Amino acid sequence: MSSYESKDQESGEANSAYPGRYWHTVQVPSGHTEQETMQAIHCDLCPRACVLKDGDRGFCFVRKNEGGQMILTTYGSSTGFCIDPIEKKPLNHFLPGTSVLSFGTAGCNLGCQFCQNWSISKSREIEILSEKASAEDIAQAAKDNGCDSVAFTYNDPVIWAEYAIDTAKACHQLGLKAVAVTAGFITPQARPEFYSVMDAANVDLKGFTEEFYRKFTLSHLEPVLDTLRWLKHESNVWFEITNLVIPKANDNADDIERMCYWILNNLGDEVPLHFTAFHPDFRLNDRGPTPPETLIRARQQALKAGLKYVYTGNVHDKSGGSTYCPHCQSVLIERDWYEIGKYNLKGNKCGKCGQLIPGLFPQESIPGNWGRKRVPVDLNHF
Repeated sequence: MSSYESKDQESGEANSAYPGRYWHTVQVPSGHTEQETMQAIHCDLCPRACVLKDGDRGFCFVRKNEGGQMILTTYGSSTGFCIDPIEKKPLNHFLPGTSVLSFGTAGCNLGCQFCQNWSISKSREIEILSEKASAEDIAQAAKDNGCDSVAFTYNDPVIWAEYAIDTAKACHQLGLKAVAVTAGFITPQARPEFYSVMDAANVDLKGFTEEFYRKFTLSHLEPVLDTLRWLKHESNVWFEITNLVIPKANDNADDIERMCYWILNNLGDEVPLHFTAFHPDFRLNDRGPTPPETLIRARQQALKAGLKYVYTGNVHDKSGGSTYCPHCQSVLIERDWYEIGKYNLKGNKCGKCGQLIPGLFPQESIPGNWGRKRVPVDLNHF
């Protein structure tokens, strides 16, 4: 790791910093006179396009202008590591039943009022990044713990792209897969390098109106839709979509229907879609959790629109969590929470009618057996 020590102006303490990519220099008013300018850097990583004077941090808080250079202040540091079922990401068509080593850092480039991981993504306390680990350490820990993949999650890996990319490459050297759990809020310039090393992604399509994105996430819808189109038509990344359904915010039946038809017309009928339940958190505590019937209704809307693989999540719904053959309707993968029951796939084909099922499935027709376990991992051992 090429790192060096810098002094954090907010905390006054030393922290490890890493030269970041995805930026260019610009001239901005100095504030002294109307004509006088000074050099700043323009971040090209996400559509927020932050312009940073020396010492400034971006909206994400982890990218900083230090001496006219972009610095990633969280490279090699994490909020913690945990082994999860891959279905928790959620990915239902990618190595079912296997375990994934999950980790994140701090900060985020969105400002979601309903953030479910706000203690991590909204943190400005670098001290919470208590676990230090190189890309190679992480890959080796995943391998030694029997994981098939590593997931960049909890906060959006786009803002720590350099760390995620290096870790993904280290994973590939050991025969492991790399998974990005992301909001898809990334620029066309940075997108190709980031996704070139990702084997799978779950993209959080948070709503389907610009008003929702502006009001509840402090971001915009169109860059996310552009990322989804690009993933489908310009990449080899296996991806699934999650929509967190929030009462009185994005649960309007008409908006859900429009979203389903947009997915159908722009991405096709085989992209898995997950409707998941909201629970009150962070700054959105003025409403209750999503009723299960709302998710069931949304799933039925999506199936009626023509999407073939639609799921419910964060609720106990055995039917909504299972995978069915779109041709003969037989159960392919039965799920009870994250436990796999019946498994009727032969490689990537329906065991009953031979219908080809999209995704990455074990060729020996036996899924993993990790189940619902969640196991913290201490990277100090590696």
